[in-house]
Amino acid sequence: MMDAVYIIDDDPAVRDSLALMISQEGLIVEAFERAEDFLNFVPQHCRGCAIVDIYMPTMDGMALQESLLERQVTLPIIFLTGHGEIPMSVRAIKAGAVDFLTKPITRERLMSSIRTALMLSEKVYDQAMKAETTRHRLDDLTEREREVMSLAILGQSNKEIARHLGISHRTVEIHKAKIMHKTGATNLLELARLAQEGGIVP
Repeated sequence: MMDAVYIIDDDPAVRDSLALMISQEGLIVEAFERAEDFLNFVPQHCRGCAIVDIYMPTMDGMALQESLLERQVTLPIIFLTGHGEIPMSVRAIKAGAVDFLTKPITRERLMSSIRTALMLSEKVYDQAMKAETTRHRLDDLTEREREVMSLAILGQSNKEIARHLGISHRTVEIHKAKIMHKTGATNLLELARLAQEGGIVP
């Protein structure tokens, strides 16, 4: 999947200028006039970054950031505005924005921010894909296998698990063998990591 830079700005002159500048750096660019159009387009897991104008009609940049967070879209955001305000920039950064830039912006400053955002995006995307793969593995477990796994990674012995669940020691061994096979884990430490990544245990 190729990285893309998404521009969300209601000013066509700004959109065209930014798109030209960024495309000249060899990057894929998608431009949107309205935040709502971008929300309807963007998938939950994608690579790249978004350059978002703060002041737009109907839905402004801060509201777009909140909507993306609610939808668990992890695309890094660079805010670009002609009316930079310190409190707003602090709020945006605290909510996860990569940068808060003021128009007009130089090519060097913009591209530096974009490169930082793309590096972050690659890391976040890889983590998301890894977690999704882990969830798919764990989805194959039966309810009983999940119970056995949860107790095993807490350090309980086969006898303790058997007593806790009211099943035989041998049945616990069979469940654990199936768990290891389905998840691909080779030991309990790796199984615990997979369970944490998959959200089964905190």
